[in-house]
Amino acid sequence: MIDNLMDSEPHDDFTFRHSASSVPSPSNNGDASPYMGNWEGSSSPYSKSPWSTHMISSPPNGNGNGNLYPNGLMGSLVREEGHIYSLATSGDLLYTGSDSKNIRVWKNQKEFSGFKSNSGLVKAIIISGEKIFTGHQDGKIRVWKISVKNPSAHKRVGTLPTFRDYIKSSLNPSNYIEVRRHRNALWIKHFDAVSCLSLSEDEKFLYSASWDKTIKVWRISDSKCLESVNAHDDAVNAVVAGFDGLVFTGSADGTVKVWRRELQAKGTKHFFSQTLLKQECAVTALAVNPEGTFLYCGSSDGLVNFWERENHLSYGGVLRGHKLAVLCLVAAGNLVFSGSADMGICVWTRMDGEHSCLSVLTGHNGPVKCLAIEEEKESTAADRRWVLYSGSLDKSVKMWRITEPMPPHL
Repeated sequence: MIDNLMDSEPHDDFTFRHSASSVPSPSNNGDASPYMGNWEGSSSPYSKSPWSTHMISSPPNGNGNGNLYPNGLMGSLVREEGHIYSLATSGDLLYTGSDSKNIRVWKNQKEFSGFKSNSGLVKAIIISGEKIFTGHQDGKIRVWKISVKNPSAHKRVGTLPTFRDYIKSSLNPSNYIEVRRHRNALWIKHFDAVSCLSLSEDEKFLYSASWDKTIKVWRISDSKCLESVNAHDDAVNAVVAGFDGLVFTGSADGTVKVWRRELQAKGTKHFFSQTLLKQECAVTALAVNPEGTFLYCGSSDGLVNFWERENHLSYGGVLRGHKLAVLCLVAAGNLVFSGSADMGICVWTRMDGEHSCLSVLTGHNGPVKCLAIEEEKESTAADRRWVLYSGSLDKSVKMWRITEPMPPHL
């Protein structure tokens, strides 16, 4: 498998193409999101080391029992080397990506390991089995594995597309598509920033969304690009799979589209199904709850729209809790979390299909760019508890403990 994942980085010479949604921002960072206004990050007061851990040693009520934290902030991981753009959890490990090109690995709120890509802000991280996939500003998807001999060591085992597939594809003129006037590129490779990564429900396929207006479908078993879908009229900001073979995409063109996946002899074929939303403002984030019953959509106007799987994706309503753009979404249990350019995180609870705002988590000094969540080990069916991780352009990751409200007994 490692031979099949030969690194293609030294052989690529694609120039970077700015899409309509990637105009440089006042802060001159590579992400250049138009949804975050003129926010300028302030330096962290914690300068003793590039990474510092700040934990709340005991609950504010003075009770020393570690299991009795109230809902709220547990601690912070503060970094000086870059804004946080991506998060992922796997077991007891937390992966953080930034514009420093580094991927840091944390264990028990302490730095455990780290690895660095050659180039490209780390915009997305997703984990499937023993493979870690990272999506980058330079349009590349890198593949990593944990060393068998040293669990703290991560080795890059390739780039998508693989060098072998890249060369093979380049020999056939029919594999080139026009990406701009007087410029052609191979269809199997993104030519603009990779904005989002998502796994199919069975984890056999990886979906990558890009500012090049496409989504691409990769077979994880052999790292082949099976399909490229011209999904939108502007940058694709989000992609998520769910609902038994459906794929949802959200774009700067203001639409949310539904695609139906069909398995074919040589791979997959995705067919356009319907447009769920069409609006003036950009779609910035998508999430499906783990049970696969609700789809959530965040937009640059600060709203979260949602649809219910029952009755053929019927529109459920809108959640209003933010003053600025929603930049990230995550769902767990009966909870939904939305992070925003207003620096807050809204915690929404869902009971009997009705949503309400449980609380607003504040503490970041910059836009909340990414969220990840895991269930606490001590969590039970009668007392579900979650640890939420939030990454921000203030260069910190914060950890929050959230207890899920139980439905009232009838």
